[in-house]
Amino acid sequence: MTNKTSIYIVDDHRILRDGLRALLETRPDFRVVGEADDGRAAVDGVLKKKPDLVLMDITMPGLNGIDAAQLIHDQAPETKIIILSVHSDAEHIYRAFQAGAQGYLLKESAGNDVIDAVRDVMAGKQYLSSKITRAEVEDYTRLRQTRSPLEMLSLREKEVLLSTVQGATSAEIAIHLGLSPKTVETYRSRIMTKLSVDDITGLVRFAIKHGLISVD
Repeated sequence: MTNKTSIYIVDDHRILRDGLRALLETRPDFRVVGEADDGRAAVDGVLKKKPDLVLMDITMPGLNGIDAAQLIHDQAPETKIIILSVHSDAEHIYRAFQAGAQGYLLKESAGNDVIDAVRDVMAGKQYLSSKITRAEVEDYTRLRQTRSPLEMLSLREKEVLLSTVQGATSAEIAIHLGLSPKTVETYRSRIMTKLSVDDITGLVRFAIKHGLISVD
């Protein structure tokens, strides 16, 4: 009997998770072993379930998908990762592969391409969505020679940044991350310095530009 490829689905929209699960489970050699709706839960679930592959959204509450992918890659390198995204720009593609992903699939074509993406990645190939143009791939190649501003931030700084732009107060962030409010403010000040941003509005603009939050 052929071993089935175990798959873990991560997205903050249940309807998409349900759709992907239904599609994947039409294939006799795939089985969905778990799902999560945010990055932190995804890391915990993947480390517990040890799936062969993760389908990972980028923009989620709490820990974003790219940082979650990095943690999974570091702690469970045998698990392969395909990023699911609405973003087709070079920076998101670059960051995804830098974080350890082996595939990048656009949500608009996920229904048609997800089976091929899983099979290619499990065969050791790198997968790029068929909707990503040659120009975007060339931009991605050029970007590999530069450094994204997000690479200057530590994981903790990224968590503080994301919570801040999602509207959380210093006190709320402190409780969530197990820090003091003063430490949170120190992190925020350090983030602004690194990103050359003067205020919260500037941080929000930065987060939108780099896909940490959506304008939807």
